[in-house]
Amino acid sequence: MIFRKALLGTLVLLLLGTAAPAVSAAGRSAAAARADAAETPVLDWGPCREPGLERYRCAVALVPLDYTRPHGKRLPLAVIRQPAADPARRIGTLFTAVGGPGGSGFDAAKQGQLAGGELARRFDVVSFDQRGIGRSRQVRCFASPAEQERFWAGTALPPANPAEERLAERKSRELARGCATHDAELIGHLTTVDAASDLDLLRRAVGDRETTFSGGSYASYLGEVYGALFPGRVRALQLNAMIDPAGYTGDTLGMLWRRSAGTEEVLREFARLCTEAGAARCPLAGDTLARNAAVLARLKRGPVTVGRGADALELRYADVVPLHAQLLYDTAQGWPALAELLAGLERGPDGDPAPLREIYRVTGFRLDFLDSYTAISCADNEFPPVPGAWPALARAFDTAAPVYGRHWLYQLQACASWAAPPGGYPQRHRGPWTLRSRTPALLVNNRFDPVTSVAFAHDARRALGNARLVVVDGHGHNPLGSACADRLREEYLVDLRLPAPGTRCVPDHRPFEPVPGG
Repeated sequence: MIFRKALLGTLVLLLLGTAAPAVSAAGRSAAAARADAAETPVLDWGPCREPGLERYRCAVALVPLDYTRPHGKRLPLAVIRQPAADPARRIGTLFTAVGGPGGSGFDAAKQGQLAGGELARRFDVVSFDQRGIGRSRQVRCFASPAEQERFWAGTALPPANPAEERLAERKSRELARGCATHDAELIGHLTTVDAASDLDLLRRAVGDRETTFSGGSYASYLGEVYGALFPGRVRALQLNAMIDPAGYTGDTLGMLWRRSAGTEEVLREFARLCTEAGAARCPLAGDTLARNAAVLARLKRGPVTVGRGADALELRYADVVPLHAQLLYDTAQGWPALAELLAGLERGPDGDPAPLREIYRVTGFRLDFLDSYTAISCADNEFPPVPGAWPALARAFDTAAPVYGRHWLYQLQACASWAAPPGGYPQRHRGPWTLRSRTPALLVNNRFDPVTSVAFAHDARRALGNARLVVVDGHGHNPLGSACADRLREEYLVDLRLPAPGTRCVPDHRPFEPVPGG
C-alpha cells in the first residue's frame, strides 16, 4: 500500500506541480463582502405549476452571475418551498440541497416531502436547483439534445482496453470543448463558492438572520464552504455522507484514490452479507467476490448477451461498472438488484433479460445531470492538465481498486482539458475550513458508505474543528432514515441539541433482510 500511494503521489507531483496556496482568513470576509454588495432577491412565491409539485410554492431568485460584479448580469435561481405545517411555532427556514453535483432540489421534491416530522412542522423547508442545474440556467455543453444524446451514447466509461482509453480521451476533449463553446460565460461561475454566495442571498431573501442548512454528499461540501465563508451567519449545519473539504479541492486525485478504495471495501461487505443471507435472498451468495471478478473479466473481453432471440440484452463493461457502483448506494433495493444483475450476467444466454432491463430502466442519470456534474466538478476540483496521463493513472488506481478505480477516475477526465476562464477560478476556496459558528456542526456518516467513506467524515470533523460526528453502523450512501439518526438530526436542527461525543447509531434494517411492511 505504501508503494501504491508513493506511485500515485509521484504521478501527481509530476503532472500537477506545486499546489495553490490556501486562501487566508481575509479571503473569507472578502467573499462575504462581495455577497453583501449584491441586491437581496425578491421571492414572489406562487403555486408551482410543474406536474408533481402542486403542493409546494415556487419562486425565482435573481442573483449575480459574477460576484465580483454584484450589480452586473444576473442569473435566475429556481427556488421551491414547503411551508411550515405549524406556522405558530415556526422557527425559520431550513435550507436543503441535493448532492451530485448536478442533483435537483425540484426533482427531489417530487419524490416526497422535502422534510417530515417536527422539521416539517417547525420550518419552512426551502430547496433549489443550484446554478448550472436544471431550472436554474442548466449548463449547456451541446448544440442540441440530439447531439448530447449521441455524445453520451457513444462514450464508454470506464474504458476497458487501450482502444477505449483513446476514445475516452477524445471524448473528454470534445466535452470540455463543447462546454466552452456553448456556455463559456456560465462555466466561469459554477464553483461551490458561487453557490454558497447564492445560499446567503436566499437567506436574506427569506428574512432569516442566520442560516439553518442540511445537505448530504456533495451538498455537505456546499455546507462546509458556506460555513467557512459565512461563519457568523450559521445557526446550524447538519451534514451527511461527508466530503473531505481539503481533499476535494486541494488533492482531488488523492481523494478519488481514497474513494475508490472505500468503494472496494463496501463491495467486500456486500459479498460478506450476501453470503450470510444465502442464495434465497442473494442469488450471488457463495464465492461472491470471485464470481463478481469473473463476470467483470468476461465483460472486459467483450459484451455479454443475456437471454436469447429478440428479447436478448447485450451489456458492455462500460454499461455494468457504473451501475455496479450506483447500486451500492442503496441497500434496500440496490444491493439485491446488484446481486440479480451479476447472477444474470453469469448465466449469459441462459439468463432472463427482463429483470436486468428493469434495473436499467429505474437507474441511471439524466444527461443534463452529467453535464452539470462535469462543469461544477471541473470548477471546484484540481486535476493535472494532461488528459493523456489518464491511462497511466488508471493503471495505478487499478492496483488499489481493481473494480472501481478507473470508474471514479475517468468520470472527470474532461477537467484535464477544461477551458477555465482567464485567470482560472480565483473564487475557488482551498481553506482554511475551521468552522467558527456559535453552534457546532452535526455530521452523520454510514460506516460503510460506497462514495463518501467514513474516513472522509473523520477528516471533515478535524478540518471543521467545531463539529460533532455521529457514525451509523450501516451501509449505503444515505445515513438518514433510521430512527436513531433521524431523531438526532431533528433534535439538532430544532433545539440545537448535540448528541454526546462518540454517539453511534444502529440502522433499523440490515442488507438482504426483509423490511417489515415492505
